[in-house]
Amino acid sequence: MWTNNSAAPFLLTGFLGSEAIHHWISIPFFIIYFSIFFGNGTLLFIIQDDHSLHEPMYYFLDMLAGTDLGMTLTTMPTVLAVLLLNRREIAQGACFTQSYFIHALAIIESGVLLAMAYDHFIAIHTPLRYNSILINSQVMKVGLGILMRGFVSILPPILQLCWFPCRSHVLSHTFCLHQDVMKLACADITFNCIYPVILVALTYFLDALIILFSYILILKTIMGIASAEEQTKAINTCVSHISCVLVFYITVIGLTFIHRFGKHAPYVVHITMSYVHFLFPPFMNPIIYSIKTKQIQRSIVRLFPVQRA
Repeated sequence: MWTNNSAAPFLLTGFLGSEAIHHWISIPFFIIYFSIFFGNGTLLFIIQDDHSLHEPMYYFLDMLAGTDLGMTLTTMPTVLAVLLLNRREIAQGACFTQSYFIHALAIIESGVLLAMAYDHFIAIHTPLRYNSILINSQVMKVGLGILMRGFVSILPPILQLCWFPCRSHVLSHTFCLHQDVMKLACADITFNCIYPVILVALTYFLDALIILFSYILILKTIMGIASAEEQTKAINTCVSHISCVLVFYITVIGLTFIHRFGKHAPYVVHITMSYVHFLFPPFMNPIIYSIKTKQIQRSIVRLFPVQRA
């Protein structure tokens, strides 16, 4: 499937100037990856195991945890290979495949966060109709639509990379990104410059706007509730999701601005923002939901009972 005029592999890059201590740098990465697998794996298990969590809200949380695990599994092999083993080479097919899954899963995560906002809106705005609107078949259709949008929409620019001759094969990260590979092409890259901008506008930007509009309507509904206790309860149900939305979109905006407008920014800024974007949301999401969601807390306590003396 993946072909190019030049079959030479790409060379991944770790932390320039710090190659001698890459094995030490890999230790915090290993700890973060372990935490991501443990946190998101725990969420997946308890949602599947605890029948009280078999509700639309937790199905979407299940999708979020699965997406975070998928993103981590996509980037981790090359990151640790470069830092631990100094294995920089990656075949073009593997590079393009990794780039495809990285960008597809990022779009999927944005879609899942949008679906979770819709879930909160229905739960607060029309609670009596919640169970009749978000039935299991509807949740499955929404989930399938999110997956299709992510995996199909990113195909055109990634496929286009396969036919670009490259003037260089040295990438600037420990994983393959579309924009990173695109910069190495010595061909007309107009399509690969324009299409991603349109795609970002129709996915991340549009999703963020709809989420913002949803919460404006949610806030309006909450303000109409007479009981202060019920208002507080309604707000608390949204805190976890709002936190995850902020964590995800702030890192997306930061990475986008660095790639688009930070051409003269120090290399360390580029590399740090990319790691923050791909590691911080998967690391934080299970922590946020474990702290802020009582049902998740109860399930975790049942899974890991604390023995008191």
